[in-house]
Amino acid sequence: MIHTSGDIQTRIDSGYGSLTPQEQRAADFILDHLDDLAVYSATEIAASSGVSKATVSRLFRRLGFADAQEVREQARSLRRRGVPVGPAADAAVGFAQHVAAERANLEALVAGLSDGRLDAAAALLAGAREVVVIGFRNSYPVALHLRQQLVQARPGVRVAPAPGQSVAEELADLGPRDAVVLVGFRRRPSGFVEVLAALERRQVPVILIVDPGARLPTAATTRVLTCPVDSVAAFDSYGAAMSLANLLAAAALAAAKGPARARIGGITSLYAELGELE
Repeated sequence: MIHTSGDIQTRIDSGYGSLTPQEQRAADFILDHLDDLAVYSATEIAASSGVSKATVSRLFRRLGFADAQEVREQARSLRRRGVPVGPAADAAVGFAQHVAAERANLEALVAGLSDGRLDAAAALLAGAREVVVIGFRNSYPVALHLRQQLVQARPGVRVAPAPGQSVAEELADLGPRDAVVLVGFRRRPSGFVEVLAALERRQVPVILIVDPGARLPTAATTRVLTCPVDSVAAFDSYGAAMSLANLLAAAALAAAKGPARARIGGITSLYAELGELE
């Protein structure tokens, strides 16, 4: 029995054995080109798989789609949510498009910070008793990088959750004198909103770093920094996110002034004492 809900791969897999040989040929092509599905028409699928356009249209209807346009819209919807699907491209063209997309992300990031919100977030980080940087899944490397930058500017900075650990014990002792940087780019795990709400109920100041498509309920005191992760390739790009981590840490360093410079001097001396760096 063919399932007529879920993504197209799930629908094909559920009833592949009930398809006709011609439909299976079209289905095989689709499964081999899921990354490109957002740009293929029914005519192109038919020509590439060696079947008629009528066969492709019949296959789509059996899978529960009205037409090829609905299939393309589903593929595009998945991409907007961060699912790694996208057209394959010639390497040279792909590099040029990638650079253009990265530039657009950086420009959008900077434009979104022009109202002073970066400085406000940095002042919060500089003055907090303790700073916890939280990141899940694909946001964890950004959180880890931000922590590594911040810990050079001030003490009492940690990243959470620790690998394999839960979140509650990381947050239990935090209060209004602390600060949390909560990094949550698209395809956030279930429970993300609950973490944000728990922090706000405890009046913990939060800096929320998210993609522009995030629609999250936030308190008036939560500082939101948006960062695009769009890419012409199959996977989201975190180049602008790493730049935001750099900008935020540098602004926190500037806000901390003398104590931060003294800390950096002490760390540098200890590097030499321990022989940790070349």
